[in-house]
Amino acid sequence: MSTVSRRSTSTPRQLARAGDRLSFIYLERCTVHRDDNAITATDGTTHIPAATIGTLLLGPGTRITHQAMSVLGECGAGVVWVGEHGVRFYAGGRALTRSSALAEAQATAWANRRTRLEVARAMYRLRFPDEDPAGRTRQDLLSMEGRRLKDCYRRESARTGVPWIRRDYHRDNFAAGDAPNQAVTAAAQCMYGIAHAVVTALGCSPALGFVHSGHERSFVLDIADLYKTDTAIPAAFDAAADGLDDVASRTRRALRTRINDTGLLDRCVNDIKTLLHHNDDASDHQDHVTLQSDGDTHLDSGRNYGDEVLW
Repeated sequence: MSTVSRRSTSTPRQLARAGDRLSFIYLERCTVHRDDNAITATDGTTHIPAATIGTLLLGPGTRITHQAMSVLGECGAGVVWVGEHGVRFYAGGRALTRSSALAEAQATAWANRRTRLEVARAMYRLRFPDEDPAGRTRQDLLSMEGRRLKDCYRRESARTGVPWIRRDYHRDNFAAGDAPNQAVTAAAQCMYGIAHAVVTALGCSPALGFVHSGHERSFVLDIADLYKTDTAIPAAFDAAADGLDDVASRTRRALRTRINDTGLLDRCVNDIKTLLHHNDDASDHQDHVTLQSDGDTHLDSGRNYGDEVLW
């Protein structure tokens, strides 16, 4: 087996785009190791090309080696440790891009109160294609979102025949909820993992949110919520329609199928770039570092400018 020290680092052009990857893979009760550029899940042995993974969900009873984490990190895959039933979330990974352009666009939009609200309105425009959120206050937008979720729960309950009373989330006791609430919770955790992987892969900051604020994953929550009513909640109710037994596993399978069938990862990538007004260019794929000087001048790095006259 090759070691990290003997291998060259993959370039962005050698890696699968975030939008072309599998949405997520869930593993439990196995050992995850590395074999060349693949990871192996051992209880029996299954080889999974690391560069095709969007998010790896590690459930109860899993162990992962340093070599496996190194190849996942090199490939920009999100790695999420989830507790029993998937109600705990921890993540890591690296960006697929070598450019800071998208992160800088995000920070610029976030740092100004006016543009931060504009991006928030654009996010709501994606959720409400038939309504214009221009001129709406943040309180107006929050009220619209609340009504949208209630309508979605009622609609999915009628479609699947699953009784729905209200959203009832128990942070420390997953089993306390009924079948549809357990399914909605499981779907939400998967969506957070997927959104986190895409945000990280694009080089954005998970913390700089435009609707959510004050949390290390505020932007992740913003992005995951864009697809809650057309992807996560319908998959949850489909799973809940088959009963309470193993509802979290059935939700993950239903959600993964829906995500792959609809091309959600590619849509997520495009939506983030559109929201941040960023267009791809050649610099996004270059491993190029500059030094900032006066007047917004950028100088080549790797040189000593101590004795040079720059003007």
